[in-house]
Order: sequence, then C-alpha cells, then structure tokens
Amino acid sequence: MPRISAATVADHRASQHAALLTAAMEILVAEGPAGLTPAAVGARVGLARSSVYRYFSSTAGILAQLVEDAIPRWATRLEDASSQADGLRERVRAFGAVTLSFVTHPDYALLRALSSVELPQECRDRLDQLHETLIGPLSAILSDAGCPHPELVAHLGWSILGEGQRQLAGGADPTVVTETTLTVLCRAVLA
Repeated sequence: MPRISAATVADHRASQHAALLTAAMEILVAEGPAGLTPAAVGARVGLARSSVYRYFSSTAGILAQLVEDAIPRWATRLEDASSQADGLRERVRAFGAVTLSFVTHPDYALLRALSSVELPQECRDRLDQLHETLIGPLSAILSDAGCPHPELVAHLGWSILGEGQRQLAGGADPTVVTETTLTVLCRAVLA
C-alpha cells in the first residue's frame, strides 16, 4: 500500500487530487491540450496512470474539474470588478476589462482544451450552466439600468468580448483591441 503523506487518508486523497489538477494545468499551459493525458498528469506528480483513474475517469474528467474550479474564480472577479465601479458605463467597462484579461491568464488554456476534447453531454450541459454565471454580472448591470431584455443584451455583449479575446489571443495590439472592444461593448449594450 502506498504511503500517505497527510494526517488522514481523506487529507492525502485531497492533496493528491489538488496536485493532479495543478499538474494538469501546467501541462495545458506548457503543451496544450494534446499533452494532457492521465498518464502525463500522473507522471508529473509521480503517480502511475492507473492511480490517476482513481481520481479522474478520463482527460475530459480532468478538464471538467479544472473548469469547475476556474469559472467560479472568474465569476467572482467579474462580479467584484463590476460592483465596485461607479456609474453604469464604468461598471460595464470593468466587466469587459476583466473578461478581456482572461486571455493573459493560464486559465485561458482551458478554452483551447475544451474545444479539442469530446465532452460527454452532462459535461457540456454543466459547462453551459457555468458559462451563464460568467455572463450573470453583465446581465445584472443591464437589469439594474432598466434594459428591457438584459439577458439577451448581455449575451450579445459577451459575443463582442469574445471577439476581443480572439483578437488579443491572436497577437493584436492589446491597447487598441481593449479600448476599441470596451467602447463597442458600451455602445452596444447601453444604447
């Protein structure tokens, strides 16, 4: 039986689980989605591939857990930024700025990975639910402003931000892309 490196078996498993997720994220950032396999993740933390399967049933399972962890962090950042800004336009711009900043964060590697892996339907459904939590703060801003269709307008605004992210990820000038995207976003959702 392997040695446990914690006070209890539950603590050991939690520590191993966290180490596997950290390793998976490191692999995604360094090698992209093609490098992310249970065997590679296990090797990075010194576990056999068969041991990794005690924690995750597949690469998709690893990705699903990474997303479950990442999206609430980003939803909190979006909510905090947009609620701390003064004025309607500033709240929208703060939301947009944080959304665009996602491109420079290691979590952005998750988007590339998700598009390259076949996820089970339940994972895709959960991803849709989590995605809505990211759009929620913008929808709330628009609802507070009396927008007649805040959810629809927030989704349309999210599309504008998505294009800004694609431009930034493609290497376009960050100053130009950020300012232009935020200007277009405000014009679109506050018109």
